[in-house]
Amino acid sequence: MSLDKLSEQLKSSATQKMPPVELWNPPYCGEIDLQIKADGQWFYNGTAFKRMSLVKLFASVLKKEADEYFLVTPVEKVKITVEDAPLLITQWSWLDDKQTIMQLNTNLEDTFILSQEHPLIISEQGGLYVNVRRNLMAKVHRNVYYQWVNFAKEVIQENRVALAIESAGDQFTLGYLE
Repeated sequence: MSLDKLSEQLKSSATQKMPPVELWNPPYCGEIDLQIKADGQWFYNGTAFKRMSLVKLFASVLKKEADEYFLVTPVEKVKITVEDAPLLITQWSWLDDKQTIMQLNTNLEDTFILSQEHPLIISEQGGLYVNVRRNLMAKVHRNVYYQWVNFAKEVIQENRVALAIESAGDQFTLGYLE
């Protein structure tokens, strides 16, 4: 499977913004040398993607099954490599004057509210991630984390002191203090 062939399939079937890949179950066609690095950059055969529109097109058909990632079209499924998370939370803002609803943005311009639908999760290694869509996670960029720490509140959770932020009526833990 070549990247050009996959790109043509996607362009010809791109009828909506986010294709329903969760409904597609095409046959597995092998791996391609496409990598999403931990810093959010996409590479094909060792060369960085230069066109953001192509990255967004491929990201729209990205699917996670167990711990593996695939690009899926209605007729083919190819495995790719993701070093950490396929997306990064790079920006955030308050949607209201009372600072109760936080909007998050990814490096690929996904926009959503930090909420129960899109919760903040602490990994076993201590990294912060947000579920963006279809079980695809976005890692919280270090700059965003430090901005959140500036206004986080100390709370008691599980008999420990934690730093937490609130959005959409829910509380999310950034980490625990020693």
